[in-house]
Amino acid sequence: MLDDYFKDKIPEFNINNTLFVARPGLPFIFAAAIAFLVTFLLDWVFLEIFFFLFFVMTLIFFRDPQRNVPPPGFGLSPADGKIIRIDHGAICPLTQAKTIKVSVFMSVFNVHVNRIPIDARLDSQKYFAGQFFNASFDKSSEQNERNALVLIDDKGRQVVVVQIAGLIARRIVSWVVHGQNLQRGQRFGLIRFGSRVDLYLPPEAEIMVTLGQVVQAGWSPIWRYLD
Repeated sequence: MLDDYFKDKIPEFNINNTLFVARPGLPFIFAAAIAFLVTFLLDWVFLEIFFFLFFVMTLIFFRDPQRNVPPPGFGLSPADGKIIRIDHGAICPLTQAKTIKVSVFMSVFNVHVNRIPIDARLDSQKYFAGQFFNASFDKSSEQNERNALVLIDDKGRQVVVVQIAGLIARRIVSWVVHGQNLQRGQRFGLIRFGSRVDLYLPPEAEIMVTLGQVVQAGWSPIWRYLD
């Protein structure tokens, strides 16, 4: 069971994190800080510089800014990054339904905390073991390690969000479970060190982004419905 796979891997209170960094990053940040302190005290200049830069990079990578959720009326981006694909008529590999696929690529410099795009119930969640190809490649959608969430809104419309591990990323974490009612903009997971999130939207969705556009999780509009 996927819920068992993710159980105890990350504290549930990360959903409403009040720190400026994601809690799963704390071990990395503390380890880098200790390594820097030790090399500083020993006056190992080269390693001191290296671990200081590593400490700064971990702070940047695991930052988790507070964001106010914008007014309703459109679906939000689940990830920070750049729109690298908009595919009308894509077949969702999880449901086999005809959809519109929107892909967001996250570099190592982006915030990597993912957020729920709509108010919805988590109908199902499935983890897939896989490879670690560059997340900007199309084949990563089907061959990389990934975690898929099937969301159902109050009108029965289905949206699939897929977290995809990238070339450097070696772990996907999730702290939502099957049947849970989720809120728009709510934190639901994290991917470490460069990755991608794919959205599979209903064919009637009106896309509000363009290729190359930079978006923010829980803030930027991705699509809306005309009804």
